[in-house]
Amino acid sequence: MTRVKLCGLMRPQDAAAANDAAPDLAGMIVSPGFRRSVSRDIAAKIRRTLSKEISLCGVFVNASLEEIASYLEEGLINAVQLHGDEDNNFIDALRSAYPQIPVIKAFVIQGPDDIRKAEASHADLVLLDGGSGQGAAFDHSLLSGVSRDYILAGGLDPDNVGNLVRYLRPWGVDTSSGIETDGEKDPKKMTAFVKTVRTEDSGV
Repeated sequence: MTRVKLCGLMRPQDAAAANDAAPDLAGMIVSPGFRRSVSRDIAAKIRRTLSKEISLCGVFVNASLEEIASYLEEGLINAVQLHGDEDNNFIDALRSAYPQIPVIKAFVIQGPDDIRKAEASHADLVLLDGGSGQGAAFDHSLLSGVSRDYILAGGLDPDNVGNLVRYLRPWGVDTSSGIETDGEKDPKKMTAFVKTVRTEDSGV
């Protein structure tokens, strides 16, 4: 089964819409300075609204271990997604402190060297993206030699995700801008995205 992650939740109503769409994972950007960044207060409201059946990833960019730990200790997230310059030593320290928490490391894929870096990551999963949250696609032929599980991101939307799941068979798919209308999460697109992946998996 292809796991589905709906990322960039910004409001409690986005979490409510995610409950209806029923993805496997959701994400919210808790590091400041980005369009979709949320405060700790909003993060707590999203966590309270989101179904416990949906794993909630906190997206961090060059955050300290202490900052990440504070979100984990408060129960605001139950997975960590790293989008900065975090190296394997940082990932090892995080996994040692919280061995039960999945760690995802994002990589911007522009060529074979980026694939090699992703392959060598100590993270539980790698997320392969065309940019840093801009919804940019990349050359998917680069994925032909990937030997580990990965989450495909970058330019995915309800219209193209079915074909990508069919031909690439990633461990999971991730979208944020592809389920938005005018910069806000669109419940219809969220539901359509998940339904398309589920339909492709079922072979209908």
